[in-house]
Parts: sequence; structure tokens; C-alpha cells
Amino acid sequence: MSALPCLPPSQLPTPPACVADDVARALAEDIGSGDLTASLIAPDRQATARVIVRESAVICGQPWATRAIRSLAPDADITWLLAEGARSTPGQLVLTVHGPAPALLSAERTALNFLQLLSGVASKTAQYVAAVAGTRCQIVDTRKTLPGLRLAQKYAVAVGGGTNHRIGLYDAVLIKENHIAAAGGVAAALAAARALAAQARFVEIEVETLEQLRQALAHGARMVLLDNMGLPLLREAVAINAAQPAGQQAVLEISGGVTLNSLAELAATGVDRISIGTLTKDVQATDFSMRLELLP
Repeated sequence: MSALPCLPPSQLPTPPACVADDVARALAEDIGSGDLTASLIAPDRQATARVIVRESAVICGQPWATRAIRSLAPDADITWLLAEGARSTPGQLVLTVHGPAPALLSAERTALNFLQLLSGVASKTAQYVAAVAGTRCQIVDTRKTLPGLRLAQKYAVAVGGGTNHRIGLYDAVLIKENHIAAAGGVAAALAAARALAAQARFVEIEVETLEQLRQALAHGARMVLLDNMGLPLLREAVAINAAQPAGQQAVLEISGGVTLNSLAELAATGVDRISIGTLTKDVQATDFSMRLELLP
């Protein structure tokens, strides 16, 4: 992995409020009634831990890792040598921690689990973002996330330079094929959605044909998801949308069957967004390791 984009600190997202809950749940899952192996070490024995990243990556997950360590070693001295969102090189030192050896050992796996998962998501997102550089197109995530870790993964997408789609079913309207059929058609579905506009961040409708696109635009759609359309149809869809009067054009999003290799051609059609489930559902964890040195 090379040439990963790196966000300036001012553009990094704010960590979600769920960090403490995520970490508490993870520690409870791992430690349970107590860390039997760490109990072999005197509780006051001090140590230095060094976390190394084994590959090129976008570093992500520091709020979770810090919380995991602080939960078990509140007075530990934690020093991050790479900033959140920074690019790493293989073998680079990311973090040093000085504190009680048993606590550092008990926190190790939870801290590294968050780092490996979220850095993996951020790094993959950065690859996709780099593939559409120079176009108007944004890379957008989906709801295809690991259960219980959606906000963490969407944070990682943003750290990687991507854009968050709706968080869940509660914050935006996405009218899909079955919703259209149940509502009685494109026009009826959009009319019903207008009543929810004040509660939703956005209203989007999915279309599968150019005729459905024309109907959606004619009935006031301002965000349209073009589902599984080939390149010729996508180009036509962009032209149809561009021909709308000023102020009546929609944001066009692509979804379905998107791969890293197809991104450049898809973005070149002129669409505004490409939503990609693989950013969060097919994650290759970044390789981190921790080495502990007991102090005299």
C-alpha cells in the first residue's frame, strides 16, 4: 500500500461518544473475572511497552487504544509518536507506554484490536479515495459494518478521507426498490418522504432505470442512488441530471458491484458519490505488535 492520502489535523473527525462504551465492552469480553496470566506478575512491577506497526497504513483508533490503557492504568505515561490519521512505514514505532506491567499486558489485546481494525478501515478508505483523486467524486461508506462498532468504523472511514453516509435507519431516508413498490411508485414514495424531511439529514431514492431517474427528478428528488448501472447508462444519467434547471439537479450516487479497479472509470462519468460496503465489511486488519520491557 503506497501513496495514501493524509488528512491535516484540522480535518480529522471528532471521536464518537461511544469510545468509552466500546472499550468497556471489549475489556469485559477479554478480561472477564480477571487476567489469570497477568496475575503472575507483581502488581507494582513497572514496564515500558512499545507498539510497532508492521506495514504501511493510515493510523487510526488512538482514542480507543488510549482509553483501553487508561481504563487499567490511569496513571500510565502514554506517548503517541504518530498522530491520528498519519501514514506509517513498516516497522515504525507508533506508541510508547510506561506503567504497571500487569495492567499493560491486560490492556494490550484490546488496544491493538481497535488499532488494527480501525487502521485497516482507514487505510482501505484512503486507497479508494486516492483512486478518484482529481474528480468531483466522494467515497462514501454504508451500513455494512461490524455489529456494535458502526460509529467506530464510520469514524475510521472519515479519518481515511471518506464521507459518511447515513448512520442508521433513524437519521436519513433511503427509498429503495421495495419501499417504492410498497408506497405505490416513485412519486408516491417521494411525496410521503417529504413529511419526514425535518427529521432526516437527507432524503435519497434508489433508481434502476433512466425512466425512474426522470420520474424522481420530476418529483423533486435531490439525491438519487443509481443502482448497478453500467458505464453507458451512468453517463446518460449524469447528462439527464445536468440538463435539469439550476437548483433542480440532484446529487448522484453509485452503488453496487464497485471494485478498486473500476473506481476511476466510474468517477469519470461525473457522478458525485460512490458508496462502497467493502470499506467496512471486508476489512484486512493492519498488523501491530507490542513489546514489553520490564524495568528494574
